[in-house]
Amino acid sequence: MLSNMSTPETPSADSSATGSARQSTQRRVIGATGLMMAGILLSRLLGLFRERVIAQHFGQGFKTDVYTGAFTIPDLLFFLIAGGALSSAFIPVFSEYIATNREKEAWRIFSAVASVMTLIVVILIIIGEIFTWPLVNLTNPGYAAIPGKIEATVRLTRILLPAQVCFFLGGLMMGTLTARNLFAGQAFGPVIYNLGIIFGGEFLVRYYDVAGLCYGAVAGAIAGNLILQWVLVRRSGGYFVTKGLRRHLRHPGVIQVWKLMLPVILGLSLPQVSMIIGKGFASSLGDGAQSAMRNANILMQVPLGVFAQATAIAIFPTMAAQAARKEMVELKHSLSFGIRSILFMTIPASALMIVLSLPIVQLILQAGKFHTIDAQMTANVLCYFAVGIFAWSAHSIITRGFYALQDSRTPVIVGTAVTLMFIPLNWPLRAWLQVSGLALATSIAATVHMLTMLFLLRKRLKGIDGDRLLISVTKILMATGVAVIVCLELRNGLQNHFAGSHLLTSLGAVNVTRESAAILLLCLVTSTACYLCMAFLLRMDEVQLLRKLARK
Repeated sequence: MLSNMSTPETPSADSSATGSARQSTQRRVIGATGLMMAGILLSRLLGLFRERVIAQHFGQGFKTDVYTGAFTIPDLLFFLIAGGALSSAFIPVFSEYIATNREKEAWRIFSAVASVMTLIVVILIIIGEIFTWPLVNLTNPGYAAIPGKIEATVRLTRILLPAQVCFFLGGLMMGTLTARNLFAGQAFGPVIYNLGIIFGGEFLVRYYDVAGLCYGAVAGAIAGNLILQWVLVRRSGGYFVTKGLRRHLRHPGVIQVWKLMLPVILGLSLPQVSMIIGKGFASSLGDGAQSAMRNANILMQVPLGVFAQATAIAIFPTMAAQAARKEMVELKHSLSFGIRSILFMTIPASALMIVLSLPIVQLILQAGKFHTIDAQMTANVLCYFAVGIFAWSAHSIITRGFYALQDSRTPVIVGTAVTLMFIPLNWPLRAWLQVSGLALATSIAATVHMLTMLFLLRKRLKGIDGDRLLISVTKILMATGVAVIVCLELRNGLQNHFAGSHLLTSLGAVNVTRESAAILLLCLVTSTACYLCMAFLLRMDEVQLLRKLARK
């Protein structure tokens, strides 16, 4: 089992100082997490409003499938090149130079990496623009059976591809800010991006139809991921080195980034490509299936982003600095603290999202051309996506543990192995549960991936405070069980009450929103209160985390 291999420390001045240092680290992480949670929550709320705007204008069918399919090639380009480079290679190296007081060297590394990778991304964008048709056909094989679907997707894909330069450069600049524990760019860049798509949905669609959403996305990427990030980098003292740039390409830190990045480019990492694979399988299930997957995934991303992404982004520079200073005991404590904190928030969120999937979808999306049958399809998919929320959440911390150790090979090897299992799993589950089966395949693979990575990281670090982690998970499951029972009973009672009142037939979609809002408000408030009461009764340490986050 997950046991801590280290021996107990005896009380001393050194251990007291160590405890104070850990508390200081936790306070810093909690402060950063609070900022990230606020920014990501705002971004996710705007994202939900964005999806409501899209659903109201276009429903869930041909046009939304085309819009969803148009992101496949740009997302794949970002995930496999820019995303991998940032998460696995650049930030740990940059953090190491910052932590060891070599800031000028760090900015030389940034400048060299930005120059080379921008050139590579631009070349790949040009290739994508030239070969858009076969690439769309390859990634969405079911589109060929529906007249006009490939042509429409190709047109939108070509609009979106250039924005990947903004995402790459913006992500690299976010990495420099994150390495110095500055999180405003990470928190609010996506907010501006969402505002761009909302602007496209409210105004540009009148002139360009669904392409207006894509033009809005490009505008949001330029403003939020490029301009904002550069302003923040300059205000924080960062800069781009142009003098001697060719010489800096041979800098040891730059070479280290290429070495760390190579396995990510060559491998397939499951968290990055699972949705793309799933969308490819869904393309043969008719109009609306891909859109249902996208809508359910976006709803699932709310707790995943607010809790897991915020915590992982906030704690990563701390872990990277600890690894750079060879403070392995402190690194183990940071990892354990991060995993326990994430599971405390996401296990109940996962369970409650399953119970409340239909009212969630109805409240957020059911309006205009998005009908009850669309809501039911999306809710079913959401249930199976929600099963894996806890796994995706823990994975975000565990993977960053490897990246902090500058080990990018292990996550890629494990991700590739699980992907090989995940791809054939889609066929039987799609035949059994249709589009919901594709979501279930993703959740199963995410759980296997997370457990495998946890086992390997524990072995690498010779323990990660496993006894404490196991006790916390047991208590979390007990408290979650009580909250789910209360939520389920209350939901059923409220649904029966509304069904008996026959208000739904008289007020239509307006009443769907009111009914769903009432169910969600009462169920979430009551079940959350029950969960927190159980947490107090079980004396869970993570309750203190919520208090500190609330104050922040």
